[in-house]
Formats: sequence, structure tokens, C-alpha cells
Amino acid sequence: MKRLFLLFIFCQILSAHAQQRPRELGIKIGVLPTGTLNAITDVEGVKVGQITLSEGDDVRTGVTAILPHSGNIFQEKVPAAIYLGNGFGKLAGYSQVEELGTMETPIVLTNTLSVPTASDALIDWTLGQAGNEDVRSVNPVVGETNDGYLNDIRGRHVKKEHVLNALAQAESGAVDEGNVGAGTGTVCFGWKGGIGTSSRKLPEKLGGYTVGVLVQTNFGGVLKINGVPIGEELGQYAFKEALDKSSDGSCMMILATDAPLDARNLKRLAKRVMLGMAQTGGIAANGSGDYVIAFSTANRILHNAPQPTSTATFLNNDFVSPLFLAAIEATEEAIINSLFMATTSSGTKDHKVEELPKEKVMEIMKKYGRVKL
Repeated sequence: MKRLFLLFIFCQILSAHAQQRPRELGIKIGVLPTGTLNAITDVEGVKVGQITLSEGDDVRTGVTAILPHSGNIFQEKVPAAIYLGNGFGKLAGYSQVEELGTMETPIVLTNTLSVPTASDALIDWTLGQAGNEDVRSVNPVVGETNDGYLNDIRGRHVKKEHVLNALAQAESGAVDEGNVGAGTGTVCFGWKGGIGTSSRKLPEKLGGYTVGVLVQTNFGGVLKINGVPIGEELGQYAFKEALDKSSDGSCMMILATDAPLDARNLKRLAKRVMLGMAQTGGIAANGSGDYVIAFSTANRILHNAPQPTSTATFLNNDFVSPLFLAAIEATEEAIINSLFMATTSSGTKDHKVEELPKEKVMEIMKKYGRVKL
């Protein structure tokens, strides 16, 4: 009787706080501690700005901007790398980051058909910064997922001013998750996806570095939460009925760290982010654009170097393994956060996507002993 009463109280609390993150409900993913905010903004200097467009019956889209630091990013570039999990996507700016190992603009996430608009806005933003009066080449970095199931994507409702507003509003601190920004119209594992974020803080004996991840989830597979086969238990998973409906999609994953990594080790770190996606049951299907953009805030590369050589401190290979674990855990939790914080949404052509049934999920998690009352 006492157990039933406790379960009733638990369900009442869950119902009253439906948009709690899983960690607040007793689901602890991984073994490493999180940062203070459990967000990408736990990496000092990183800022996030978002514009959400939810209008009428058809517009369900938006913009999410990630700034590595508050200075002139073109003049003070950051080490960066991009890893392609599956390349069915429209990522702008890839080749120069791959070639030079640096990033010279913020990262903007939006929908597939708005990549050119976002790129144009990023160019405007960069050219307009003090100190860039003589700049004649800009490599804007813009990622996307296709929100066309809920959003009238052909209407191309994201305008330059929306991107510029997201950049202008970027701030440190807590990051909104779920149906916001570039995640407004996305779908994940057949449920409502969106923006999610998480972080890990290494113990001082392992360097004390912070790793933060932000994701835009719009992909499929067989959902797992902390190893529990949620998708299988709920009977909703890839290939069960229709491949194109349940598994294709995309996931943009952004990793930031204050660890002093060069582009080579950032790419190694980015590869581990895909392992975090796999932990949630994602399969990087044929029609999925799964990209990881990783950058470090520890060293800045001057656009106009005063001398032909430079000196910087970078972490040796033997000391990066703890960062690999941090990347995997933060990615897994960021994806799950995007699902828990998203809400049921309807959109264009009377389409509707239900939110993850959290009460059922919590019952399953308890059944497998992965959450306690």
C-alpha cells in the first residue's frame, strides 16, 4: 500500500512538472559530474542565442546561434574540427574548417532551406564588426536539419533579421531546450525532438576541463535511455512500419571545450560524439545528416599574425581519453534532454507530433531499476 501511495505521489509530481529534465527526475546518465548549468554554456565564454518562429498553422522553425567567445571571432579564430557521421545534409563552411582547422564565425543552426539565408546573415554580421572593414572573405558555418514535417519549409520563413537577432541575443547562462530555436519543428525517434544541451566537468586530477554539447535532434532509430530499451518497450522504433517515416532525419551536434586541443584532437573528440548519439539508439540512417562541430576556447588564432610562427600549449594524446568519455556522456544526455523538454506540436498540413510519454517512460525506467522514487 505504501509503495502504491509513493508511486501515486511520484506521478503527481511528474504531471505537475512535465517539462523537467531527466536528471531532475532521477535519471542520471553517465559517471562524470555535470557543469553548474549542465549546458554548453558551462564552457566559459560560450554563448547561445535563439529565435523561435511558431506562427499560425504552418510556421514551426527557428534559429539557434552558438558563439565561441564574445570578441571578434574572425580576427580571433578558434581551433575547430568537423566530423561527418552521415553526410546527407547541407552544412555550410565545412571545407575551410577541415582544411585550416579553425573557425572564424559563430555556428548557426536552422532548417535545410534556410542555410543560404543564415549564411548571408552571418556574412553581414561578420563584415559589420569593428576591425573587419577590410575583410573580403568569410567562411560562415551553418548547420541544419529538415523540419518540413511540421514546418512549411518551402515558405522559407527564416529571414536575415531572425539570424541577426539570435546572434544579438546570445548570452551565457541557462539554455532553453525542446521546441525552441532551430528545434521548433524537429522530430526525434518519432516523438517531438528539439534543442538539448548538457555538459561534463572533469575532476581536477584529470585536468578539470569542461565539455559542453548542444544538439538539434531530428533523427530516428530505437530509443534507449540510460541503456533501457524505451522505443522497444513503447513499440515505436525504426523499421517497425515505414523506414522513411521512422528513421531518416538529421542531428546537428555542437561540442565546446576549454581543454587546449588542436584541430586533430578536436576531430578525435568529435568522433566520440557520434558514440553518444549511438548510446541513445540513433542509427545515422541513409537520409540522415549527422554532423559534429567541435571547437576549443583555450587558444585563439589571430587572423593577422604578427610573426610567421606562434607558440601554444596543447594537450598531449595520452590525456584526452577523459574528454572522450565526457563527450559521449554529454551528447547522450543532451539528446535525451531534447526529448524530455519538448512538447506535443501540430503544424503544417494538420501534421502532429506527440511529445515523449514521460510518465510511461519513467515507469519503464523504474521497471529496469534505472530510477528510484
